[in-house]
Amino acid sequence: MRFASPWAFLLFLAVPLIIFYLTRRNVPGSIRFSSLVNARRAGKSPRHRFSFLPLLLRIVILVLLIIALARPQRGRERVKDVTKGIAIEMVIDRSGSMGAEMEYQARRLNRLEVVKRVFEEFLIGNGETLRGRPNDLTGMIAFARYADTMAPLTLGHGALLRFLETVQLVKRRSEDGTAIGDALALAAARLKTAEEDVARFASRTGEKEYEIKSKIIILLTDGQNNFGKRLPQEAAELAAQWGIKIYTIGVGSDEGVSTVQTLFGNFKVPNANRVDTRPLQVIAEKTGGVFRLARDEASLREIYEEIDRLEKSEVESVRYVDYKELFFPFSFLALGLLLMELILANTIFRRIP
Repeated sequence: MRFASPWAFLLFLAVPLIIFYLTRRNVPGSIRFSSLVNARRAGKSPRHRFSFLPLLLRIVILVLLIIALARPQRGRERVKDVTKGIAIEMVIDRSGSMGAEMEYQARRLNRLEVVKRVFEEFLIGNGETLRGRPNDLTGMIAFARYADTMAPLTLGHGALLRFLETVQLVKRRSEDGTAIGDALALAAARLKTAEEDVARFASRTGEKEYEIKSKIIILLTDGQNNFGKRLPQEAAELAAQWGIKIYTIGVGSDEGVSTVQTLFGNFKVPNANRVDTRPLQVIAEKTGGVFRLARDEASLREIYEEIDRLEKSEVESVRYVDYKELFFPFSFLALGLLLMELILANTIFRRIP
């Protein structure tokens, strides 16, 4: 176990002062008697014997809160066979047009959901045609009218998949759009500085430095750029200058289909979300990547299998540690004791001035 914020333990220095203040403040009044012999014979009531409980509970609450502030963590060390790998930025379109439906295991899901499910297979493997990419640094960018970094480049793919779950279709019209150029430029910028980020991590942890063999961007979109400061071709030129390949995947077909809910039931209607393939082909060709069109789940999986064959990594060993936060039990226990202290102080141990 380790503590992410050990400086919080300095607060223990204030605990004696708090105890002194509380005990001095709660000193009861006194009355002079000629003799206390009979009072001693009478003994103490249970309420008097345990009158220290509210003060004790406050002290325990303080200790628990200080420990929670120090953020205890449990680390599990893992050793992976990784030294030379590929840095991959997944760039996922979440614009409204990705709400059109496509085939997934004999069901109709929207394009974004199909993209997310097959991407998960590509990342961790499906036990069949996709072996997973455990040795590759992988990051994720999602975009509609604006591009956002959803996850930095990381080998912790479990955490990345949790971020993937948060990627949803854009809901506000003011945020809808397809800024392919901006998303590609952001992904290329993240990959350009990848070596510096890896070197900083290695110098801080003392681990063997991870060597990036190559850098690629995998773009998944319906292919209609209509917002953003940069054109896709401009972003492709930047990527080409920095030695980054872009694999472009047009998701969907020439005609999209969406489900519309009405008072008379659900109806499937065609929409105008045509995949604009020419710009995607130009981007791929300019950077040395490839363009493919995915009409359904099976064709999308085949594209990932092709990328798997084209982009292979070499391996050695690197060690890293996954940490799990443990401050929640201390916080909840402190809250429970605080409620208990308030109840006792206002019932059994209530003082009347």
